[in-house]
Parts: sequence; C-alpha cells; structure tokens
Amino acid sequence: MSDKDSVRRFVLRGGAVRGQWVRLSTVWSALREHVDYPQPVRDLLGEAAVAAVLLASTLKFDGTLTLQLQGDGAVRLLVVQCSNTFDLRALARFDVAAVRPDFRTLVGQGQLTVTVETAADASARYQGIVPLVGDTLSEALEHYFQQSEQLPCVLKLAADADIATGLLLQRLPLAGGIAVAADEDGLRGESAFLDPGQLWQQVTAVVRDLPSSELLVKDSESLARHCGAGEDVVLFPAQNVQFRCRCSHERIATVLRSLGTDDLQELLAEQGAVTVTCEFCQKPWRFDAIDVAELLQSGVPQPPSSHRVN
Repeated sequence: MSDKDSVRRFVLRGGAVRGQWVRLSTVWSALREHVDYPQPVRDLLGEAAVAAVLLASTLKFDGTLTLQLQGDGAVRLLVVQCSNTFDLRALARFDVAAVRPDFRTLVGQGQLTVTVETAADASARYQGIVPLVGDTLSEALEHYFQQSEQLPCVLKLAADADIATGLLLQRLPLAGGIAVAADEDGLRGESAFLDPGQLWQQVTAVVRDLPSSELLVKDSESLARHCGAGEDVVLFPAQNVQFRCRCSHERIATVLRSLGTDDLQELLAEQGAVTVTCEFCQKPWRFDAIDVAELLQSGVPQPPSSHRVN
C-alpha cells in the first residue's frame, strides 16, 4: 500500500516511543469538495482532520471519535469525526470577515473536546474537555494529552491545498525500569537498557525542528527513521483512510417525508424543486416534483431523477 490517504504506526524498539503518521490527499480534497474555505480556515481544518485520525489510531474502540473546537474567534465551530476504520468527515463554521492567518485569532477563547462513542452503546462514551491553549493546534492537542491522558507526546501537523499530514509521538510507560514498546496487536519490541528520558528529549527536539515543508513531502518510512535518530525503527502496515459522510438519498428523503405533503408541495411551488444541503459535508441533494411525488408514494424512496444516469 502506498502512503496516499493512509495512517501508519511505528515504534522505536529500544526507546519506549510509539509513533503515528497520517497523510491525506484525495480524502483531503473530498472533505472540501462542496465548500470554499479561506486558506487559514482550510489549513486549520486539514490539521484537525489529520489530528482526529492520529487520535483514533492510538485507541482500541469500535465506534466514532469526534474532535471539536469551539470558540469566540473567526472559526466559531470546527468538527471532525473519524471512525475506528478511519472513515472521515469534517466541517468548519466561520466568519469570513474576521479570518486572519494566526491560530489564536482563528479560534479565540474556547475549548477543545474529544469524544469517543462506541457503536454498540451510544450512551457509553468517553469525553475529554480542555481549554484551547497555545499558538497552534498542535500545542492545544499536546495540552489535551497532558491533561486528559497524562501521557507525554509531541505533535506536528501541516496542511496546504493538496496535502494534510501529521506526526504524533508518545512516550510509553516503562516496565521495571526498562523501556518496552508495543503495537496494538501485542507485538513487543526488544527491551534495551538505555535512558528513555534522554531518548525522548532527543526525539522531541527532532520533531519540533522538523519544518512543515518537509512534513508535507516526506514519506512515512523516511519520517519514522528521521524521528528515530539512529534507533531501530519498526514500521507496521499502513491502513487506508477514506472520506465518508453519513448523508444519503434515503436519509434526506426520510427527513423530507416527515415534513408532510402540504409543506413539500408549498416548497415546490415556491422554488420549483426541494434542495437539502448536508450540514456536515455541504453536499446538495435536489428533489424535483417527480422525486417528491415518488418519495411520498413509496415507503422505500427511489434514487432521485436528478441523480439518475440515463
């Protein structure tokens, strides 16, 4: 599998350090297909999308992780959702007149929330909420890890018009004074009698000094070995990330049917068709008079004529 639209895990065998790397290209374009974001908002959304995948890749769960930024800045709301199988969708709500290039102006004062909900039981969920601190999204998320996970980490995020990418490194707990690294399948690396604290400082310095320009172009193996700084690096197979919104013709038809015949006919008379835009991905769903008649008459709506291929 190539590095395109994927997440990849790695460990430094002797150093109690676990890493995750994400690169989005086609998925990143799909997330913005129906929305024209100003460049600072676009880049922040890309970084947040990558961060959500990175967070999901650190967990064992069957459900959805939601990363949300809410503040009083130009971007009043940003939401990214990532499933355990790395299905991704995202949105940002913003005041275009107030958009500025710096993070603090974009988000203002507010909070960062991470919510994990399981597919089997929506009521069983974990939620961590921390203030939005720092001058970058990376710093805000490092603060989240420190406050909510009590796990030292270093995070690097970058996005432009074509690529959104990121790197997360975590210092793992020690076992009996010896550094032990493990992946999600229980594969343990070789233990080594070295100074984990010194290695962690070295790895942290390497990541913080990594220019965003390099992060955008380097592949996963090159970055992992760069972060390892001479340590033995073990890379695990990449996993696909895909764009997937939950909106569908069936879901929209159900919403329209709930309005009732009179309201739908009134909308048709005023507008000539009924168009519903997904709040999340901003995809427009158009139903003309024939489509509306079909969905009212049938319990199982047919694909709208405006979307059919003849």
